[in-house]
Amino acid sequence: MVESAARLLRLLSLLQARRDWPGPDLAERLDVDVRTVRRDVERLRGLGYPVHATPGVAGGYRLGAGAALPPLLLDDDEAVAVAVGLRTAANGTVAGIEETSVRALAKLEQVLPARLRHRVNAFDGVTVPLTAGVVPVDPEVLTVIAAACRDRQRLRFDYESHTGSASERTVEPLRLAFTGRRWYLLAYDVDREDWRTFRADRIAAPPVPRFRFAPREPPDEDLAAYLARSISSAPYKFVVRIVVHAPAEVVAERIGPSIGLVEALDEHTCVVHSGMNSFEETPFYLARWEFDFDVVGPPELVDRLRSIAARFTRAIGGAL
Repeated sequence: MVESAARLLRLLSLLQARRDWPGPDLAERLDVDVRTVRRDVERLRGLGYPVHATPGVAGGYRLGAGAALPPLLLDDDEAVAVAVGLRTAANGTVAGIEETSVRALAKLEQVLPARLRHRVNAFDGVTVPLTAGVVPVDPEVLTVIAAACRDRQRLRFDYESHTGSASERTVEPLRLAFTGRRWYLLAYDVDREDWRTFRADRIAAPPVPRFRFAPREPPDEDLAAYLARSISSAPYKFVVRIVVHAPAEVVAERIGPSIGLVEALDEHTCVVHSGMNSFEETPFYLARWEFDFDVVGPPELVDRLRSIAARFTRAIGGAL
């Protein structure tokens, strides 16, 4: 009886971890035959879990949405990750769910074992939330996009570009990314026949899921680097290239992925690729760097720096 109950909990955990499960795959994971899986699925249904069956030779199962949220089975690492995520959300990175996150966190921490509560509290005790500058996003937008990425469903939504122009987009979503300030969606734009990166806060309303699509070849093997390039330079009028006389790992610690992409040239030098629409604040941003650097381009930035340097020289009476 104990073994049967443990297997039932394991089956429920597997159904919660993935959207679709072929019957033979579940049988292999549980080390039983397919008939035992069918009986265990019936037992879950008798307990109120909406487990849907897919017809066919192999057969398949999916845990559907019921009238009430079923208990979630989390391992230690998953429970800690959820608790930390809820604390982060409570600090305002996602608009409108701060209070809800606090309530959910209170329920979770109430049932956390002492060993896990200690891990979560240790993380919270050494973390200072710096949420200034964070652009909040409607949580429904993020949840719809995340589900579409998982289920490979096309999305349609109204989008406002960085210039303020509005357009309707139909996309095949691939990944969500959070830079610490903004959420981005990497997706294949069906009408433009190319990959695009969208700011989630510029999506006017929750996207509309459509039919499923066959996965495409990703735009790059290193999606993190691809997104960093796209976010830091693609949407802007000017593409900036600066050679910095410092190791790439040191510079990368000071420049977030939404500011620029850092590429190592050798052990002591790197190049920063970024994008800008104007150079009004750029000289003052660069002045905060403690590194020596050379501006490769564009010419407009070189002219701006030369003008600022001349003003500063005049301000100190030409003294060097």
